Amino acid sequence: MNTFLNTFSDLWQVTVAALVFGAGLPMVFAVGIRYRAQVDDGATGTARYVATAVSALCFAVVMIAVVVGVLFIARGFLASRLGIHLLGA
Repeated sequence: MNTFLNTFSDLWQVTVAALVFGAGLPMVFAVGIRYRAQVDDGATGTARYVATAVSALCFAVVMIAVVVGVLFIARGFLASRLGIHLLGA
């Protein structure tokens, strides 16, 4: 029974990570594209500034996630070859 509970505990963590990174980041990118289309569609005034800010925020979140993901994958190489210790390496 203990093995089942440990497996179930790990399974929900993997499921949450898959939802956040597998579906969440593309959704954030799609929202950024949608708001960027509003800016290019001839929006005026406050709507244009809000759409620009929301699209920039969405793209920034996606770019930060990509950079952190690459650094996480390369942390062992960076630690052993260059002496840069990031993200618990």
